[in-house]
Amino acid sequence: MGRRTLVTAHVLLLTASLTGAVLTTRASDWEPVTLVVLLAGLSLISEAVVVETRGLRLSGAFISIVMAMTLCGPAPAVAITLLSTVPDLRRGLAFQQTLANVTTLATFPLVGALLARAMALDSAETLNFGLGVFAVFAVTNTLNFLLIAAGRRGWHNDPLRRQFRQMFVPVLPAQALAGALAVAIAMVYREVGLAALVGFVGVLFLFQVLTRELLLSQERSEMLEARSTQLASLQVGVLSAMLQTLSLRDRMTARHSAAVARYARAIAEEIGCTAAEQELVHTAGLLHDIGKFAFPDRILLANRKLDEDDWNIVRTHPYQGARLVRRIDGYGPVAEIILAHHERIDGRGYPRGLCGEAIPVFSRMLSIADTYDVMTARDSYRSPVSQAEAIAELRRVSGAQLDGELVEAFVRILARNELAFQHTTDADFELELDFERRVRGYALPQAA
Repeated sequence: MGRRTLVTAHVLLLTASLTGAVLTTRASDWEPVTLVVLLAGLSLISEAVVVETRGLRLSGAFISIVMAMTLCGPAPAVAITLLSTVPDLRRGLAFQQTLANVTTLATFPLVGALLARAMALDSAETLNFGLGVFAVFAVTNTLNFLLIAAGRRGWHNDPLRRQFRQMFVPVLPAQALAGALAVAIAMVYREVGLAALVGFVGVLFLFQVLTRELLLSQERSEMLEARSTQLASLQVGVLSAMLQTLSLRDRMTARHSAAVARYARAIAEEIGCTAAEQELVHTAGLLHDIGKFAFPDRILLANRKLDEDDWNIVRTHPYQGARLVRRIDGYGPVAEIILAHHERIDGRGYPRGLCGEAIPVFSRMLSIADTYDVMTARDSYRSPVSQAEAIAELRRVSGAQLDGELVEAFVRILARNELAFQHTTDADFELELDFERRVRGYALPQAA
């Protein structure tokens, strides 16, 4: 929609609203004059503690305006609403925004006052009166949003769905409270008279302060969550880049890690672990050898038997990997699994010499997956063996090196022919890596 068309539409709607207010006014609408003056004053006062969030200005003036719509009439309601915009004149808004604001503030109070008149609230019974006031509040509050949103859609091409989700829904609790206050004050005024409005001043001020603090707290929480997500994306992205770099440096180690991740997840699923636990052990499998990133090429790419000094360096990789991964928010449990993946049931493993149940169960799963893949992978350091030979070896070291119950769970999976990893292509490696999904899931702070 062009700028000229938008201006014309706003001018026509503003003219129609003002004309409607004039044509529908009655002398009795302005009586008692004291009520109209008090509502106008309260509306202006409430603008001193305005709440600004997501492009909206939330003010307790809306409660005063609802009172005017239901207790007075169209013309007073429109006049009081427009009067509440006087403080805005000092803000130096652009012409288009000023026109949109004035049009909105002349339209919804007219509609609300006419709705109140149609429901004959001035003569309604107490319960019907209260329900009517709340209905007027709900209708005009929604209309107010729609008029603002339509203007933003026209002037700035801001999608209505996004505005509804980000601007309307978050403030619904505060608006519901405001509606309840409007009903209570209107009903008390009906019984007590103008004296009820004296107490309204304190209630209105308290409402606006609480609403402002609530929305500011919500915004701070959303900003923190967004920053945490960005940090998680950055940190996991760094790990992804490191694993990809490791793949370029030593394709065998990187693909071995992906295979271990797949096998370990399968074991976790077989014994009934939750989806979150399966994701945890899968992540640990992907990163379990990340500590090898620091190995010199003479060790990482060795085609000779390693000496004792080399083995001392190799044995540090669980510790180095855990230390690196622990720096990522939410990855402490992953680091613990990585640290213990070379421990043995009989206590002869490293780096801490843990034994039996003292070894984390997911670390025991990694040990089995690690041992099996080293034996069967075609790009392993040694000549691969058949699946049957690998199973026989796993069972031979059960109870000493590996957890016997978990070994049998893994054997059951292999017997069903449900598990394999293709080391010679990139497809399986990329499928297991999938760090983009990991940022959306486990890497987020709530997984910590």
